[in-house]
Amino acid sequence: MKILVTGVAGFIGFHLAQRLLAAGEAVYGIDNLNDYYDVSLKKARLAQILPHSGFTFQPLDVSDRPSMSTLFQEQKFDWVLHLAAQAGVRYSLDNPSAYIDSNLVGFGNLLEGCRHSQVQHLVFASSSSVYGANTKIPFSTQDNVDHPISLYAATKKANELMAHAYSHLYHIPITGLRFFTVYGPWGRPDMAYFKFVKAIDQGRPIDVYNFGNMKRDFTYIDDVIEGIVRVLYKPCHPDDQAPYKIYNIGNHSPVELLTFIEIVEKNLGKIAQKNFLPMQPGDVLSTYADVADLMEDVGFQPKTPIEEGISHFVQWYRQYYGGS
Repeated sequence: MKILVTGVAGFIGFHLAQRLLAAGEAVYGIDNLNDYYDVSLKKARLAQILPHSGFTFQPLDVSDRPSMSTLFQEQKFDWVLHLAAQAGVRYSLDNPSAYIDSNLVGFGNLLEGCRHSQVQHLVFASSSSVYGANTKIPFSTQDNVDHPISLYAATKKANELMAHAYSHLYHIPITGLRFFTVYGPWGRPDMAYFKFVKAIDQGRPIDVYNFGNMKRDFTYIDDVIEGIVRVLYKPCHPDDQAPYKIYNIGNHSPVELLTFIEIVEKNLGKIAQKNFLPMQPGDVLSTYADVADLMEDVGFQPKTPIEEGISHFVQWYRQYYGGS
């Protein structure tokens, strides 16, 4: 199979490309290498996979319509894994245009490419943030998600609606994945867990929002990749009226924020200086994934304990950055 992975220099895209290449698949990766966070980290990820004979990389922005059209015309992909997006809830308050361009225009360009090149399966990244102001837990894909509380979440909800329309109209098998707080080695420096480890390791205070009264369903990267790959190999039937499905990919085990910080402290052997602050705009109190559909359809659910996952991340962090 020839597989397009967008956002291949990103956290999830990089790990996914490694997994697919190890399985003998031909991977064509694109990424615009933007400077939302440290570009050197993205280049370091790429350096791990560029030598592989089955990998091809092209620097490309999904919001560039002519280039995306040319890409699909020339390459003829069997499957597409779309992970490229402008990430981050808080940044969407400061730079909304980045989300419009990448997450809406870019996703539209991708759907058009899939439509005109007979792609057999499109798997795309959504987010647990689409649950927004929902109070029912655990979060189920059957829940109403019409109340996003950030532009980032709104763009991800829009992606799901756009994908359903294309699936229905053109019978493209499409699967959306709502990721829940993905963490692990080679992770994103803008994520709270990464910031906590870096600050505590360097003896700087950490900002603890809502005075620590928050929970997150942390999901280890290896579990996320396993879930993606299993879903990729099991598309909906193209003869269905809308061969479309949404799954949660989460650990189904929310962790209290203060408990999480204690786990980080234990792994670092250092005590955090905590700066307690009110809730931030766009944040949610708790995330909790119902993964029954994922288990039923592909026989898998994430299960890595937070203690194990954070231990792996801290080991990588100290190796990569030379922490104390």
